[in-house]
Amino acid sequence: MNNIFELKNLCTQVRRDILRMIYYANSGHPGGSLGCTEFFVALYKKIMNYTSNPFKIEGKNEDVFFLSNGHISPVYYSILSRSGFFNIKELYSFRKINSRLQGHPTNHEGLPGIRISSGSLGQGMSVSIGYAISKKLNNDPYLVYSLHGDGELNEGQIWEAILYAGAKKIDNYIATIDYNKKQIDGSTDDVLPMGNLKKKFESFDWEVLEEYEGNNIEKVINILLKAKKKTKKNKPVVIILHTKMGYGVDFMYDNHIWHGKPINKEQLYKSLEKLPETIGDF
Repeated sequence: MNNIFELKNLCTQVRRDILRMIYYANSGHPGGSLGCTEFFVALYKKIMNYTSNPFKIEGKNEDVFFLSNGHISPVYYSILSRSGFFNIKELYSFRKINSRLQGHPTNHEGLPGIRISSGSLGQGMSVSIGYAISKKLNNDPYLVYSLHGDGELNEGQIWEAILYAGAKKIDNYIATIDYNKKQIDGSTDDVLPMGNLKKKFESFDWEVLEEYEGNNIEKVINILLKAKKKTKKNKPVVIILHTKMGYGVDFMYDNHIWHGKPINKEQLYKSLEKLPETIGDF
């Protein structure tokens, strides 16, 4: 999928998936999922080199991705299904009993595309670093990607991993921070101010890139391509990606209340009217 118009249409369709999944389940996290849509579409449709069928959980000789902030699983499941990892109709089962599509991704259900169970915040970077080290040991030239919430940076394990990656020059790794400045209890500045993230990462010897238009698909593609060019130069790479929680749905826009709140039927229809079906609903 090379056409920007097609990618924008896919972003709209993924947002429809997110809203419908959460509505049918009456549970889920719409805000961050909507805000990260462009990132996932760019990553899976333009940036990563991978095989979806058959899915190889060990990830040898291909790029791999880890979702650390696992609560935004709706956007993850949507892009995986629309990238050929599993049948799109399975999105109907989101958060249902015995479903493979749990609220937080789990790999014990054998869902293609999922390599770790995530949801306990702060752990995804450690796993990503381990995978990156294994690729180095196996002379595997491919890259490891991960995504983290900005509120997740409150976790101590994250900073241990950041310190380790910089000190050990894990330079086949690109982490992205979803910097929407919102978490479940309010703004990140109100909950626990983090100061200057760019300077913090730089002080831990990371290569830092920043994109202020994280809901512009062209800008997201460009910053990811730039990040790839910065790899293999003795530093891990981090992208600070400024997004808006609830992007694409006016009443959710930039509002932390929608971090983990489902929508009712009226809100669903109101939202879908402004997000016309572009590719086909599940």
